[in-house]
Amino acid sequence: MADGKPVGTIRPARSVRYRLLAIALLPMLVILPLLLGVTVYRWNEKFDATLISKVNGDLTIAHQYLAHILDNTGEHITALGASARFRDVAGDGTALKTLLEESRARLELDFLYVMAPDGRLVASVTEETAGTLRTDWPVIRDALAGKPATGIDIFDNADLETLSPGLAARAKLPLVQTPNAVPTERTEEGRGMVVQSASAVTLGDGGKAVLVGGILLNQNLVFIDTINDLVYREASLPEGSQGTATLFLDDVRISTNVRLFEGRRALGTRVSAAVRSAVLGEGRTWLDSAFVVNDWYISAYEPISDSHGKRVGMLYVGFLEAPFTAAKYQTVLTIVAAFFAITAASVPIFLRWARGIFEPLERVDATIARVESGDLGARTGPVDSQDEIGRVAVHLDDLLNQLEQNDLELRRWNEELNARVDERTRELQLANRQLEATTKQLILSEKLAAIGEITAGVAHEINNPIAVMQGNLEVVRAVVGEKAELAKVEFQLLDEQIQRISQIVTKLLQFAKPEEFAGFVDRHAPGMAVADCMPLVQHLLTRAAIEVRLDNTAGRLVLMNRTELQQVVVNLIVNAIHAMPDGGRLSIETRDSDRNERAGVEIVVSDTGIGMDPERTAKVFDPFFTTKRQEGTGLGLSISQTLVTRQGGAISVASRPGEGATFTVWLPEAA
Repeated sequence: MADGKPVGTIRPARSVRYRLLAIALLPMLVILPLLLGVTVYRWNEKFDATLISKVNGDLTIAHQYLAHILDNTGEHITALGASARFRDVAGDGTALKTLLEESRARLELDFLYVMAPDGRLVASVTEETAGTLRTDWPVIRDALAGKPATGIDIFDNADLETLSPGLAARAKLPLVQTPNAVPTERTEEGRGMVVQSASAVTLGDGGKAVLVGGILLNQNLVFIDTINDLVYREASLPEGSQGTATLFLDDVRISTNVRLFEGRRALGTRVSAAVRSAVLGEGRTWLDSAFVVNDWYISAYEPISDSHGKRVGMLYVGFLEAPFTAAKYQTVLTIVAAFFAITAASVPIFLRWARGIFEPLERVDATIARVESGDLGARTGPVDSQDEIGRVAVHLDDLLNQLEQNDLELRRWNEELNARVDERTRELQLANRQLEATTKQLILSEKLAAIGEITAGVAHEINNPIAVMQGNLEVVRAVVGEKAELAKVEFQLLDEQIQRISQIVTKLLQFAKPEEFAGFVDRHAPGMAVADCMPLVQHLLTRAAIEVRLDNTAGRLVLMNRTELQQVVVNLIVNAIHAMPDGGRLSIETRDSDRNERAGVEIVVSDTGIGMDPERTAKVFDPFFTTKRQEGTGLGLSISQTLVTRQGGAISVASRPGEGATFTVWLPEAA
């Protein structure tokens, strides 16, 4: 039992039939439509962006043509004013007028005249031109200053009348009520949009004058049709679409090939309020769909500024949107229809495949349910599927056969197991008696451990009186002074016995609590450990008049108990001091050193003492070997060697009689 339920019980679950159907139909009926929708949406965005990009390119061509008109007009006026023929006839009014008339026809200008700086007319192509004309146009002012200039200017109808009544009449257009346009009370547009160019000339008497010529763009159908032909050549648009071009004065169409109805151009109609606000109000270029007169067009509008820098009109190009929209919808409908056709053809196939999977699985599930209810003889039987599921059904029947056989064997093994359990029970009873004996031994071990704790405590307590005795003995020596020599032997015996007691206590402590003497290893710089040792032996160095040289160049760290390392270093220093009773030089060096491809650190302690012969050098690390006779125990170097080798290091000595000794301690670098 587990959590109140029989072990091995399978919780009811939803049929695999529905999950297999979901797996079969989800990609076709959910995921694929989503992907298709996203693809169509992105394609629609790209399609619209392509149309906007095209109309923007069309507007660029129209803009370049208008700029070309301005440049050509300025170049022609400047060339005419600087020509030799003009200079030849500049003093003859009749010949000058004849030249102007020929040039106007050749250059396709609407007006051409020569004017004095004060505005007085010198010559004109028409007799109707007024005797006095305006000189405050920026292009004329620039020409009077000696700089030829060309620009677009808006002439009032009265200004056109002074040039030619025919131009004034051509500029007048009745306004046509237009949906979506800004409301207005005007009924007529009488102003004219003029390409005006001026260049300074010299008259026959040497006087200065200005040659002025220009083109009226109102109802200039050649101009607008040329733009349309340049932008929308034959077969540049799909069948059913058409390109249009328009020139606006303010928001009024003054030259266009947009049709109100068959045969009549939409002159006098007005642009929508939204386009007017964006282009004329804000100075932006409009690149979007717009309602043009009576239909929707993919449109591009850009503002036109006069010579004063004021936005006075717009240049428009565009093409009918309906054919492109129809083509877009037709493409989308074709994709959707193809999707539904593929879905209708493939879904039955997917369902048939799913049925071939879940029907055998349902039979297998029914067999497992019967086995769970206790019918070990239930079997799936042969299935039509020859794939993995069919093989699973066959294997299941084989496993059920084995299960039934194993059940019989388990019952037999159960009886055998019961017999073995009885036997093991008897063995456990015997082991229990042995365990009781072992427990008694453990109790005895605990008692011995307690005795060890007590022994360690007693040893520590003995150390205190020893210290007091040693201190008082020094005090007695100091008080007696020179008379202490009378009892030298007695004092020496006292020192030796106190030292003997101290060693016995120390060894007793090491035996009772060895863990307190093992210490803990840590990573540290050997040079710092050496530096910490110097105060401990300073009184010995001072007493023996020994010069000390320290050289710490080691950059690596070692892994060793700091106290144990100091014990080794202090022992080497004390030995060196004892080897130099008459003074000398003690050198201590730490340096990085590698041995056997292992990184490490060397601590080198050298003295200039009496040295040792090879025989003594070979025995210097042996326990209880000493050269100090009764002043040493012979364990210092032996213990030092044990401490060093325990950390994976090595200690060595080099010495000759009369040349001092050098002890080298090598320790591996801390990982």
